[in-house]
Amino acid sequence: MSISIINAAAHTGTARLGIREIVRQLNTSLGATLVSSLAGSRDRRISYKWARVDGPEPKGEAQARLLQAHRVWTLVASSEGEHVARLWFIGANPWLGEDTPIDAIREDRFKDAMGAALAMAEDQFAG
Repeated sequence: MSISIINAAAHTGTARLGIREIVRQLNTSLGATLVSSLAGSRDRRISYKWARVDGPEPKGEAQARLLQAHRVWTLVASSEGEHVARLWFIGANPWLGEDTPIDAIREDRFKDAMGAALAMAEDQFAG
């Protein structure tokens, strides 16, 4: 499968999910503390509340960050596997000037984060 197909599938898959399901999946994959952090919240447990049916919904910027994180997660996990994707999210990244993808997403550097994810996935397909 080509990287453009995987990227399109990641976008489509994220677009079809509700925000609570996106948060649940990210909580499972990355942990609530990292999800809260990438969304820009200081409350390390807020993502648990966002995932609940009766909980508050993330607002504006936080929701945009969660959507982007899910797309990036889906792309990297599809090409590298979930274990590598988690390490990739928290590790220094040469495509991001040695920042982590978590930091890039929290800082609204969505193009940079997606570019780094595409570079990682393309390297997998080239090798």
